[in-house]
Amino acid sequence: MSGQNNRERERAAGAGAPAASPASAGPIYNKKEGEPAPASPQTPPTPQTPQTPPTPQTPPEAPHNNNDNNKEDGAAFDLTYRSGKEKLRAAALGFCIGLAVIVPGVSGAAVAILFGLYEKLLAAIGGLGRHLRRSVLFLLPVAAGGVVGFVVGFFAVRALLDLCPFAVVALFAGLMAGAYPAVTDNLRGERITPLRVSLFAAGALLPVLLGAAAVFLSPAPLWPEQVGVLPCLLFLVLGFLVALTQVVPGLSATALLMLCGCFAPLLDSVGLSYWRQNPAVFALYACLAAGFLLGLVLCSKGMGGLMRRARAGTFSAVAGLSLGSLLSMFLNPEIFAVYEGWAEGAPFAADLWPGVALFFAGLAASYLLVRFERKKQK
Repeated sequence: MSGQNNRERERAAGAGAPAASPASAGPIYNKKEGEPAPASPQTPPTPQTPQTPPTPQTPPEAPHNNNDNNKEDGAAFDLTYRSGKEKLRAAALGFCIGLAVIVPGVSGAAVAILFGLYEKLLAAIGGLGRHLRRSVLFLLPVAAGGVVGFVVGFFAVRALLDLCPFAVVALFAGLMAGAYPAVTDNLRGERITPLRVSLFAAGALLPVLLGAAAVFLSPAPLWPEQVGVLPCLLFLVLGFLVALTQVVPGLSATALLMLCGCFAPLLDSVGLSYWRQNPAVFALYACLAAGFLLGLVLCSKGMGGLMRRARAGTFSAVAGLSLGSLLSMFLNPEIFAVYEGWAEGAPFAADLWPGVALFFAGLAASYLLVRFERKKQK
């Protein structure tokens, strides 16, 4: 009886105890000997929330370049005019380049640097071979302005040069001096090396030597008395060299023509009476123009290549050439004849003092333009 009571008490105590988990209580069942125990049930893994695949990044778009014609030149210049104002600016550049052909010592390429269009101009001229349409559309306003500037310079500036040559040259020299910081801006942040200093010095010396040679050497003029095959070939080469002066800043077409003894005869040949007496002169004009166009394209490509491969060194030489051209404007046969007249007792006050005033006026005007362009670029 007592044993039965004990069993009932054990069953009651077992019923009140918490049930042990299968993992902790061990096997509470009978198993045959040698039979492996079943594995403890494991909690099924929580299903992972599927990750959203990363959004593929859109590659940055390449800058839109409307000037595909410059890809082979290594520089993306947009040669499209976006407003009438830009076209007027290009026409003004052409007008000043046309004047620069007439005024002794003035460089057309240096004028292009003043307007901030030098490298675009090189790219457009260099692209005439493979990308004719876009280059022509860019160059049309420049060419139109150049024709007007040349005509105005031929009739008006030549007349002023006969009246007060020093004052006219001083005005253009002031414009070039005020624009000189636009050239040196391209060297900002560049290291000064012996090579670049040498290029600057050589560039500054070259226009001065060219002007001095035109004054003191007095070479035999290349202008022929009769037009033949050899004079035509010489004028073809001369046209190429004139184109070089329009591409390389600091070199003056006028100084080169004076050095060859062709400047005054070329100007004197433009007239109906001369053309009636010497119709063969148009063959010289044609050779001069053909050499000029060929030289313009080839020299622009060459100068553009130098800008890409050795920009700092090239602009070091350009800065020297631009500085030398300022000096050469006062050292050429036409202006030297003025000095000789003053030395022989000719009155100079009416030419000298207005020239000094015009020099500083031109300097101030062009420097203000350079500062304006700097603010636009910021």
